[in-house]
Amino acid sequence: MKTLIVTTGLAMLSALVSAAPMQPAGAAPTLTDIRWDILPPDGDGGDEPRLRIRSAGSNSTLALDGSRPEVEPAKRALSGAAGAVAFRIAHQAGTLACTGRLATRNDGDGECRFASNPTFERALSDRGLSPEGPSDLLAMLLVDATTDLADGLTRAGLRPDDSGDLIAAAALHVTPAYVRDLKRAPMKLGSIDDALACRALGVDPAYVRELAAAGYDDLSAEDIVAMKALDVTGDYARRMNEAGARR
Repeated sequence: MKTLIVTTGLAMLSALVSAAPMQPAGAAPTLTDIRWDILPPDGDGGDEPRLRIRSAGSNSTLALDGSRPEVEPAKRALSGAAGAVAFRIAHQAGTLACTGRLATRNDGDGECRFASNPTFERALSDRGLSPEGPSDLLAMLLVDATTDLADGLTRAGLRPDDSGDLIAAAALHVTPAYVRDLKRAPMKLGSIDDALACRALGVDPAYVRELAAAGYDDLSAEDIVAMKALDVTGDYARRMNEAGARR
């Protein structure tokens, strides 16, 4: 099921970054050759521009809508007058320091340097979630993957197996509340992969309850994801069940 996540979730969100360059012995892990620019609102209800971070063909966008406090310094800097600009985004995973130029308000580009946070890296390692390098840590900054998320998912009964699971959960907004709501639907979740697949395909507790009401109350997560992928509605599932009962 993890293949499904990679192809539908993370690929869709473009949250992966390039491999880290070699670092001098003893130096804090860093990434360079990162570019930024500004995109217009995405048309999905947001009316604020977006900060795009690009590295070796991969890219991710950060909303400049106030939803993430650590992005506020970038929002303030990029809404200023034309000229040189600098801003920093500080996160548990590390700090993204950027410079560049604005042509006008919310219109510009430049370059960034990412320095990871060794304390955060050790905290991940203590949880069995060691990142593969600075590229993993930059991805965690971009999608807001934190130790709080890792711990919350673990308490909800779906411990991430590795750093990739944590990145995927943050990118797809698989929260502890979402996991608990699915379980109460009720739904059997055997692993974090089940929850990731559900979120990637748009499975919510209401959909699980629809299937249960139609007589499909003992399905695996994989079965429910497959039905959602085929656009099987609760009404259609009920008619299928009734047709089977008449035979």
